[in-house]
Amino acid sequence: MLYIVPTPIGNLQDITLRALDTLKNADFILCEDTRQTGKLLSSYGINVRTLRYNENDENSIKGLLALLKEGKNCALVSDAGTPCVSDPGWKLVKAARKAGVKVTALPGPSAAACALSGAGIGGGGFTFLGFMPRKPGKIVKTVKAALALQKPVIIYESPYRIVKLLEIIKNEIGPNIQAVAARELSKTFEEYISGSVSEVWGDLSSRKKILGEFVLILSGGGELTEEDDD
Repeated sequence: MLYIVPTPIGNLQDITLRALDTLKNADFILCEDTRQTGKLLSSYGINVRTLRYNENDENSIKGLLALLKEGKNCALVSDAGTPCVSDPGWKLVKAARKAGVKVTALPGPSAAACALSGAGIGGGGFTFLGFMPRKPGKIVKTVKAALALQKPVIIYESPYRIVKLLEIIKNEIGPNIQAVAARELSKTFEEYISGSVSEVWGDLSSRKKILGEFVLILSGGGELTEEDDD
């Protein structure tokens, strides 16, 4: 069995009892970074062998698939949050299902759901984009298409690129789009920065140092003009 096990996005207490039980009883734990996963395992006294999973190495996938075919129970984790959602893992899951290996996914922490519930933007569906492409033109095209669906748009971004992303949205799509930038979710210095895209950009661009991964939520309230929509 391949178990997909979500891990805390910040606060180590945000792990489920079922996740802990699955990790304790796995033959192997497959992870992005054995050192990062080791911190979680150590805090809960879990002594199970960890193996690094390389999404871009076919030999890594083949080797792990061989373990599963031998009847081993493997738990797949990411550094934080739910594997396969803007995190590595889906290639192994696809290969496992194709090979007839049983796969089950545990519910658990998600930065997107956490940020949206605390943002006060929208109450129904949303459009999840994950991490943005690097080229400005592709960013503009992707975000415009998502906003046109009239739902909140959720984007993941690093502290090193969040200001540039906001600047692109401000200049190329619209400075008055309502936004919430959430950082350090579930941690001591958790913060929600809200206002127009221009205001959020102004706040963050004025800071000497920016820490923590970001979840950026854009209101899908129809701020695009008819010309932009066309």
